[in-house]
Amino acid sequence: MTTAQPETVPKSFRPVEFEVTAGGEGFLLGSRCSNCGAHFFPVRQACSGCLHADLETVRFSTTATLYTFSVVRQSTPDFAVPYALGYVDLPEGVRVMAQLTGRDPEDYQIGMEMELVVEPFGADEDGNEMTGYRFQPKEGSQ
Repeated sequence: MTTAQPETVPKSFRPVEFEVTAGGEGFLLGSRCSNCGAHFFPVRQACSGCLHADLETVRFSTTATLYTFSVVRQSTPDFAVPYALGYVDLPEGVRVMAQLTGRDPEDYQIGMEMELVVEPFGADEDGNEMTGYRFQPKEGSQ
C-alpha cells in the first residue's frame, strides 16, 4: 500500500506580501480599506487616504501594465546583469516595483501587458528553496 506524500507549499521569500499556493500559483498581498475602498501594497495597518484602521488583506490581480522600467547594468554579485527593473500598474490602482523577466532587458515597452510569474529566488539560511515573483510580458504582448 502506498501512502500519498503531503504536498509541500513553496516557501515565499516575503510571506507578508507574496503568497504561493500549494498548486504553485502566486499572488501579491495588499490591503483594501473597508471605508473608502483604496488598495495598498504591501499590507498596511491604516488607510493613508481616510486614516481608517479597518483594512482587509486581499490578493491582487496577476495581470498588470508596464508603467516604466530601467535596465540595471551594475548590481550586487547576487544578481546577474543586465536585468530590467520596472513599475507595473495593477487593475486595483496599485503600482508595484519588480524585476522583469521573459525578454532581453532592452525589449520591454512602456504600456505593454504583463503577468505575475513565480520563480525560484534563492535559499534561506537552512537551505530551503525560496520562491519569489517577477513580471513578464503576457503572451502576444508587443
